[in-house]
Amino acid sequence: MASYDVIFIGGGPGGYVGAIRAAQLGLRVACAEGRETLGGTCLNVGCIPSKALLHASHMLHEAQENFGKMGLSGAAPKVDWPKMLAYKDEVIGQNTKGIEFLFKKNRVDWLKGWASIPEAGKVKVGDAIHEAKSIVIATGSEASALPGVEIDETTVVTSTGALALPKVPKSMVVIGAGVIGLEMGSVYRRLGAEVTVIEYLDHITPGMDGEVQKTFQRLLARQGLRFVLGAAVEGVEVAKGRAKVRYTLRKDGTGQTAEADCVLVATGRRPFHDGLGLEALGVQLTQRGQIAVDRNYATNVKGIYAIGDVIEGPMLAHKAMDEGHAVAEILAGQAGQVNYGVIPSVIYTHPEVAAVGATEEALKAEGRAYRAGKVSFMANGRAKSVFAGDGFVKILADAATDRILGAHLIGPAAGDLIHEICVGMEFGAAAEDIARTCHAHPTFSEAVREAALACGDGAIHA
Repeated sequence: MASYDVIFIGGGPGGYVGAIRAAQLGLRVACAEGRETLGGTCLNVGCIPSKALLHASHMLHEAQENFGKMGLSGAAPKVDWPKMLAYKDEVIGQNTKGIEFLFKKNRVDWLKGWASIPEAGKVKVGDAIHEAKSIVIATGSEASALPGVEIDETTVVTSTGALALPKVPKSMVVIGAGVIGLEMGSVYRRLGAEVTVIEYLDHITPGMDGEVQKTFQRLLARQGLRFVLGAAVEGVEVAKGRAKVRYTLRKDGTGQTAEADCVLVATGRRPFHDGLGLEALGVQLTQRGQIAVDRNYATNVKGIYAIGDVIEGPMLAHKAMDEGHAVAEILAGQAGQVNYGVIPSVIYTHPEVAAVGATEEALKAEGRAYRAGKVSFMANGRAKSVFAGDGFVKILADAATDRILGAHLIGPAAGDLIHEICVGMEFGAAAEDIARTCHAHPTFSEAVREAALACGDGAIHA
């Protein structure tokens, strides 16, 4: 029987980061993971493979739409789908092998197999039982089920199946206009599929800034995605390799159908902690099925902790990573913490969408006085030179103190540009602090400075 200071259950972003950080702090650490590779959903069937396909399909779009404008002539490339999938798999392999190397480098033991907790202080993996002073549950999430829709991962798929379709479908229905649905929908639209997105709400990307929602939908529609909003999906029928989606329009109650070669169910995810034995242990759950924890990520059972998608908060890989850092430091006797007010969110379509902090809608609901500084990427020389002038940067600052309250971007490299604002917010910066910081020219980041200037006397190039 092996004995450890801490065992992390789950080798995804929260678990592997937490395990490595705990080992760096001198603890004896193991990580239990049942997949054949480390990295969890994110690296194997989520964040990383989807970004590979997003990149490949964007390169195809650039060749088809923009190469000729730059004097690059010749036939546009054709899609070799098996080779594109092989590229995606190679990217996955490079990343998962990298984590395995980091485990060896930091002396983290990988307990290969699915884990359960027979009692506090013990973790069972296969037939072996290991002792641990602390156990951290980091088992992530799985795709949510939708009543009346049976997933077969062939015709009706989750994001997992959408990353490994045998061929590019001629038509696809995406149920859900959130991050996963829009990212994968845009991939297949670029590759030639007719894509229809059906969403229950009257807008896309729930929780995002309203102005971003409208602009984003308009730009995706221009790319060929069709949207059916305010529609409740009742069921999906599959026959002879085709699917028929039945839905009801909420505004008038009329029943409608949409047929496609493939249906992607992208209606969100739920915490995954099946098989751990939490009920028998008496671990408290929330009404939404999340593991209840205190500010130190401790459950109500002594010695058992939880982080990532299984607890409250946004289901984001980087949120789980931060919590992995924090819980490792807490278990090592330090003061680990996560600033949940400065966790960015990103949609990796083209253009990208990124946000951090409060939206205008939230500030208005609070009755808080604020200033909004907004600048279009059409005012950015670098963006215009690479056919990326669509979108804008918007910074929200407190009307009295000028402290940055939030930011919302849609445009080129938005997922990278947002971090300048995140760092500023972490240190309590005012919009003027960013406005007075020299930004290299020509760069996309100048749009951030211009938006900060627009919170004051006004932008220069807009």
